[in-house]
Amino acid sequence: MKKIVLATGNRDKFIEIKELLTGLPVEILTISNYPGLEMPEEDQPDFAGNAAKKAETVAKFTGEIALADDSGLEVEALGGRPGVLSARYSGKEADYKANNFLLLKELEGVPPEKRGARFVCAIAVSVPGDRTYIIEESCPGIITDYLRGEDGFGYDPLFLYEPAGKTFAEMSSIEKNRVSHRGLALKSVLKLFEELL
Repeated sequence: MKKIVLATGNRDKFIEIKELLTGLPVEILTISNYPGLEMPEEDQPDFAGNAAKKAETVAKFTGEIALADDSGLEVEALGGRPGVLSARYSGKEADYKANNFLLLKELEGVPPEKRGARFVCAIAVSVPGDRTYIIEESCPGIITDYLRGEDGFGYDPLFLYEPAGKTFAEMSSIEKNRVSHRGLALKSVLKLFEELL
């Protein structure tokens, strides 16, 4: 059976990606299956660059097809921040809670009509000895002024998906995956894997 290695140590991302790839005739592994694999620094200026760097590192080390995602939140009123720094917005040891509270603080007093944002996801699929494929998708929304919902992770409790009238944290994983940046990108990845496998 073919193997795909997910280039992430983020358990929440792993669960979400694995759920979306269900049905593929592959064994899905993560970097934790490869002791000694050191992930590169995410120092690229955009999501696609970071995803490609991670996928290529993992594919070279493991000799298997590697999938890496780099994703984050871009807020209009903040000039596109937190952007590629989304996961470590409030510092290197940042957690979801600290990042959300910093975002709320920075948007204090900003009216709803100026709180537009979008989640962006770039997925890189690196095939050893072949090439790296990049797929990018986004999902528009609005940043709420308080946390709403218990599900999801990251900025999900602040990200209102207007057509549903809910934040991502108020949606079921099925609802969210239908419309989210990562869900849309992984639909394209599924088509790519059908060709590759």
